[in-house]
Amino acid sequence: MNKMTTSNYKKVFKQLKNKTAKLDKYKKHNAPKNRKFGPTTKPCRRCGRFGAHVGKYGLGLCRQCFRETAKSLGFKKYN
Repeated sequence: MNKMTTSNYKKVFKQLKNKTAKLDKYKKHNAPKNRKFGPTTKPCRRCGRFGAHVGKYGLGLCRQCFRETAKSLGFKKYN
């Protein structure tokens, strides 16, 4: 079963552009819900990714962006 993402949701708009009644019904029933908590409420400040979020110390970065900028932020890598 495919999950509906924002990009999938908006792709149909082109097809229903001339059929306003069907477009309104589609928007009403298929729009993604506004989330109050969970991973989709916290995008990365740098790239906008939603997964693997590092929120400690108020960073708000995904793990990939954290790895790229950790040294400039003052973090040290311990082995």
